[in-house]
Amino acid sequence: MTADGTAPDTGPQVHAATLLRRPKLWLVPTILTGLLALLLSLLYMGGIVNPQRDLHDLPIALVNSDTGKPPTGQKQNLGTQVAAAITSDTSSDTADWRQLTPAQAQDELNSGKVYGALVIPADFTDSVAALTSANATARPTMTVLTNPAKGSLGSSLASKITTTAAQQASHNIGKQLTAAASGANSTAKLLLADPVNVVTQVGHPLGANSGLGLSAFYYTLLLVLAGFMGGNVISNGVDTALGYADNEIGPWHTRLPTVPISRSQTLLLKMAMTAGITVLSVSLVLLACVSALGMDATHIPLLWIYSYCAALAVGLGVQAINAAFGGIGQLVSMFVFIVLGLPSSGATVPLQAVPDFYRFLSHFEPMRQLSDGVRAILYFDARGDAGLTRAWTMIAIGAAIGLLFGFAMTTYYDRRGHKRLTPQPA
Repeated sequence: MTADGTAPDTGPQVHAATLLRRPKLWLVPTILTGLLALLLSLLYMGGIVNPQRDLHDLPIALVNSDTGKPPTGQKQNLGTQVAAAITSDTSSDTADWRQLTPAQAQDELNSGKVYGALVIPADFTDSVAALTSANATARPTMTVLTNPAKGSLGSSLASKITTTAAQQASHNIGKQLTAAASGANSTAKLLLADPVNVVTQVGHPLGANSGLGLSAFYYTLLLVLAGFMGGNVISNGVDTALGYADNEIGPWHTRLPTVPISRSQTLLLKMAMTAGITVLSVSLVLLACVSALGMDATHIPLLWIYSYCAALAVGLGVQAINAAFGGIGQLVSMFVFIVLGLPSSGATVPLQAVPDFYRFLSHFEPMRQLSDGVRAILYFDARGDAGLTRAWTMIAIGAAIGLLFGFAMTTYYDRRGHKRLTPQPA
């Protein structure tokens, strides 16, 4: 600096127009930007572009409570016939029908194991038989139960499948009734042609402030972003404080003295700071969502502990990746935790309705594991079999992998003598 505080004259300044004519300057940014745009488009849109086409084996409960006697000349009552027709239909593999008792079906709705249910009532056969006599008082009913806790799209897909199955059963029964009542008047034949009334009800209700089953996904996204962004901010801040990176804010530029420290000790410092600062970030996320915005949430202490462990696991992973890959670490961790995580999370589009590639990713991608735990706490009374047990296990495994990978790489670099160098101006 000169006496008046201005920068010294370093000779002629290069103009942007001159640099723009250098092909090498364009090469790397152009290739990377185009490649990222292409990959993001394929990955994000590939997971949601056609859920109906990719839908296979969506778990749905089928409850046959019909206790009526079989109609004359038939071996089974109508409820049993309808259930057998639905489960034996091989024209489509969109649904995985699970024949359950009423109690079992409600339990699987309450634990998120099924996306919906089709219930045949106890008086179904008797109600259908009454339509052909003077004793008819009401149309027989089948009930479609939805599960909004599995997400609005998943619940909607299940509702469409169950409603279609019930309507098809009604038409089949109507053909039998119409043939048996050939002397009925036109009004009666119209009723007999489609005799079953299909009623839709919520099988596992949610509160009004649950985002129609999407609050769990967005809360999970906040935890991932808290871990991801926090980890990168801490990493950059530590590098600046230790003198391994410049600090430039607007026109102000500083470079601190370089602190002699190994890569392993730097990583230990960053991870320790991540563990401490994540306490604050997660507390603010919970405070904003639950206290300020009124998000429906129970088991608040458990939710906080889970949120902290989830965000910390992401933060430790970010630090490990940055330590291993250096300058491109932020890009690598973005793909690991966000780019590949969102379409394979199963939080917005059921995993049964995404291509096989995303179902494969869902077995280990962090966002799917974290989302299952948040959903279990927020919607399913913190039941372990609703995904919480597996989520805790995967958090522990993920944190352990981050620690082992990070320190294995930094120890290797230290032993090979790959010291971090202070950047110098050209």
